[in-house]
Amino acid sequence: MVSPWTLTKVFKFNLDDYMKNQPTFLFSILALFYLCGCISFPKLESPRKHEISKDENSRRLHHVVICWLKEEGNKLHQDKIIEVTQTFLKIPGVIHAEAGTVVGSERDIVDDSFDVGILIVTKDQASLKNYLEHPIHQKAKKEVLSPLVKRVLVYDFEN
Repeated sequence: MVSPWTLTKVFKFNLDDYMKNQPTFLFSILALFYLCGCISFPKLESPRKHEISKDENSRRLHHVVICWLKEEGNKLHQDKIIEVTQTFLKIPGVIHAEAGTVVGSERDIVDDSFDVGILIVTKDQASLKNYLEHPIHQKAKKEVLSPLVKRVLVYDFEN
């Protein structure tokens, strides 16, 4: 076993010097702990790309559109629909717009027969009506959706 005296020689540590400076050393350590406790560091969280901010009392209408393509599984056509969905954010009253491709599942309860799902969030039914009648939506429907999609199923719900 190594004696404490040997360790003090190895680390050139002089016990007399430590005892003379003990109050300064202890004060420094206490100050460090105090400062660390007083400083708060911001939480480093990645912002959610599609997070929907919501007031406690506000309601939202969710417009879910399920699309089956004429050319089932066509990646280029799926990408066109996903891309055009982002243009819906320019429509007044649209709070959130996103689209994506189906997630395959072996579960019987999951319908994974469609190609693309679209989610549009508006404030209320009047905003949904405005979205549906807006020229940006009508153009997307005429130039992208109708030529590519053979079947559409829509679900609207409020929370």
